[in-house]
Amino acid sequence: MKACAIITARGGSKRIPRKNIKDFLGKPILTYSIEAALACGVFDEVMVSTDDEEIAEIAREAGACVPFVRSESNSNDMATTAEVIDEVVKCYQMEEKKFDFLCCIYPTAPFLTADAIKCAMKTLEESEADSVLPVVRFSFPPQRSVVMKDGYLEPKWPENMQKRSQDLEEMYHDCGQFYCLRTSSFLKQKKVVMEKTLPYFQEEMTVQDIDTLEDWKIAEVKYKIWKDRI
Repeated sequence: MKACAIITARGGSKRIPRKNIKDFLGKPILTYSIEAALACGVFDEVMVSTDDEEIAEIAREAGACVPFVRSESNSNDMATTAEVIDEVVKCYQMEEKKFDFLCCIYPTAPFLTADAIKCAMKTLEESEADSVLPVVRFSFPPQRSVVMKDGYLEPKWPENMQKRSQDLEEMYHDCGQFYCLRTSSFLKQKKVVMEKTLPYFQEEMTVQDIDTLEDWKIAEVKYKIWKDRI
């Protein structure tokens, strides 16, 4: 069984300029994802999909390969993760290289560990699932959320407002770190969360969205605390 790690790192980030190679506690944030992918020891190839030569050079220095340049159509804000993966698979097919499993890894995932990738990939390989999705439990029950209506707040689901948290169904969300995919299933369904998707549960301390500079600062503080714990 052959597996490929695909790290998606385009150059045109707008909310945080040069986000994918911005310094995160001493090194480009992209390198954390590359190092985790290399250290887990399950991939025949660890590649970076990018349209940017500076990102490509940093990726190569960190030990990843950049076998081809991402197309212009998949380098804009509208391109989806699935479209980028599909392009990578097709480029490899042109070189007569095929992989049974894929792991799409985001470039801004410093909390990602080699063990997490290894465990999630093992779960996929030993199952009949199409994909494995890292998830984390919502810290506050979404069933008790409120929305704006006519200028005032009101419960989205009034029937849940007086219920105890422990009586509500636990709900989870995507960690935004990586996706483990069975290639044959992906080529049929063309999406990262497929029909048969298994969870890989993460702790809240190992998850942090990084979409703004404020998020970035929080992530650095959280990362330091997390590293001290492990």
